[in-house]
Amino acid sequence: MSKLIDVQAPFDGSPVGQVATATAEEVESALVKAYALYRDRRQWIPKQERIAILKRAAVIIGARREQIAYQASHEGGKPLKDSLIEVDRGIDGIHTCIEELRTKAGKVVPMDLNATSAGRVAFTQYEPIGVVVGVSAFNHPFNLVVHQVAPAVAVGAPVIVKPAACTPLSCKTLIDIFHEAGLPPDWAQMVLPENLELATRMVTDPRVGFLTFIGSAAVGWSLRSKLAPGTRCALEHGGVAPIIVSHDADLDMALPRIARGAFWHAGQACVGVQRVFCHQSIVSDVASGLAKIGEKMVTDNPLLLTTDVGPLITHSEVDRVGLWVKQAVEGGGSLISGGKKLSLSCFANTVLLDPPMDANVTRKEVFGPVVCVYGYDDIDNAIAMSNDLPFSFQAAAFTSNIDTAMHCYRHLDGTAVMVNENTLFRVDWMPFAGARLSGHGVGGIPDTMHEMQTEKMMVWRSSALE
Repeated sequence: MSKLIDVQAPFDGSPVGQVATATAEEVESALVKAYALYRDRRQWIPKQERIAILKRAAVIIGARREQIAYQASHEGGKPLKDSLIEVDRGIDGIHTCIEELRTKAGKVVPMDLNATSAGRVAFTQYEPIGVVVGVSAFNHPFNLVVHQVAPAVAVGAPVIVKPAACTPLSCKTLIDIFHEAGLPPDWAQMVLPENLELATRMVTDPRVGFLTFIGSAAVGWSLRSKLAPGTRCALEHGGVAPIIVSHDADLDMALPRIARGAFWHAGQACVGVQRVFCHQSIVSDVASGLAKIGEKMVTDNPLLLTTDVGPLITHSEVDRVGLWVKQAVEGGGSLISGGKKLSLSCFANTVLLDPPMDANVTRKEVFGPVVCVYGYDDIDNAIAMSNDLPFSFQAAAFTSNIDTAMHCYRHLDGTAVMVNENTLFRVDWMPFAGARLSGHGVGGIPDTMHEMQTEKMMVWRSSALE
């Protein structure tokens, strides 16, 4: 029998709601329903109907923007003003799905190039890859699910989503909205398996055509190794994002952007700023400048519009971040600001100067409001330190010199390099992908839709063409 789990606010433990977990029988039922839809092409939803469903869903979300943002902020801890932006991004993401359907199709394959291909024409069209299973994360509880569900709806793939257990309500809200918008219930299902073994069994089932996973590297790579033959996947893990700050950088412009990249959502972002490598002539200015900005930010209840930084997702995460900072200071790093608990759920915005290069805060994803600042004399040494990790996601450089910017772009590891912008930058129609331990495949709405489809070719032979 299903059991209810309580969803509590990370800030103060207040009740947010309840959701039911899924038993083995319910997980099997979800897979059976989804796979049956995929295998019966007569039940596939025509493209024009999918577009209409997506349009109606976007309208419903817009009408309930404040309510959805409040729920996401309450259960996930992101400040309300940022959760409102998250909901707006979700609406825009759905519109991007519609644009992709309107403008992207198959292609013509050249024929009549030799005797073998004479008298033939060939073209391709897209079909859904199969049942999509999405495993989502807590830090953007609404928009991350949009990135998994809306593309599946757009391409006509049945989708089953497992949200983070601590933030399932935003996922349920989105699924319910799609149903309200006219999507038959079995085409999009939320399933929260009652234990890890059952969740793994669902993800690795041979009826799954595509896995979209957002979460920790350890879990993501483990699941990939267990996928059934033929199941494709996209994995979005974390990074330890580096920034190069040249001696000629405009610090009045750069520091607020770097600070936001480091402390936004209490550092709980996979491409949040974690390591800042500055020319020695400005390193003290950068460290003290980031500290001053971080100290002015308001860390408080995320439901208040005056709050800049909210809680970490659990008390144990607060303890872990505190331990890592303590170890870095004991190892010789200088604590410029922060470094302490503000409550059971909140940690102060923290700037560390020259922590040991082998410290956890430097070599692992902190996922907390902590930034490490280092000085350099030679920019190539800074780039080498930036690249000296098994993670590779987004990186950045701040400079007024185009050659310096291009040098950083060419030599920094990463799937995207920002110039005069922090590593946190993202719009949902751009490619978004981690490399090495940071991920596999490419995210972003258009690329996700592409990954969720197969390209099917038709070849015609006609004597009229010979």
